Amino acid sequence: MEIENLLKQIEFIKEVDKLKYILRKTKLFNSDRNENDAEHSWHLALMAMVLVEHANFPVDLLKVIKMLLIHDIVEIDAGDTFIYDAQKSHDNTEEERAAAQRIFGLLPEDQAHELIALWEEFEAQQTNDAKFARAMDRLEPLLQNTSNNGGTWNEFGVNYDKVYAKKQVIQRGSDTLWQYAEQLINDSVEGGILKK
Repeated sequence: MEIENLLKQIEFIKEVDKLKYILRKTKLFNSDRNENDAEHSWHLALMAMVLVEHANFPVDLLKVIKMLLIHDIVEIDAGDTFIYDAQKSHDNTEEERAAAQRIFGLLPEDQAHELIALWEEFEAQQTNDAKFARAMDRLEPLLQNTSNNGGTWNEFGVNYDKVYAKKQVIQRGSDTLWQYAEQLINDSVEGGILKK
């Protein structure tokens, strides 16, 4: 049983290496290179560790970090959907659910259930942990786009209203981070890198 579990865990580890090849639309800070999903997930986990004091409520930091490290694994099968995509919804899809079942299902049953539950909790955005994790997920691309003079906003014609609506989710996890984010959005308009 122990060897069987180990082999399943190794198979999962090999499979999730594919996350490094899933490119996001956003670029790295002050760069023209697209970020990949693995870099994104690592960065969010580190952000949560550093910014946890700004959460609106006590959170289980280890649980938040786990959510952030696994939240985009489904994109190995489902691909990355750009947050401002007008054709395909960025919300949880059956395609992503099937991907979660397949990929996390490579693990021993108890680990598979834990990771699927964490992924579903993150997607549902109802718990304090998930709200704070989602705040990290929405803050990072904002920081990237402001560092890149509008980045994907300009590249894909995204305006203030769309950015504001998507980023407002940050407030559910942290009023402090939302105040900072809202100021960045307004400064971006004033600076001419985000169209009103």
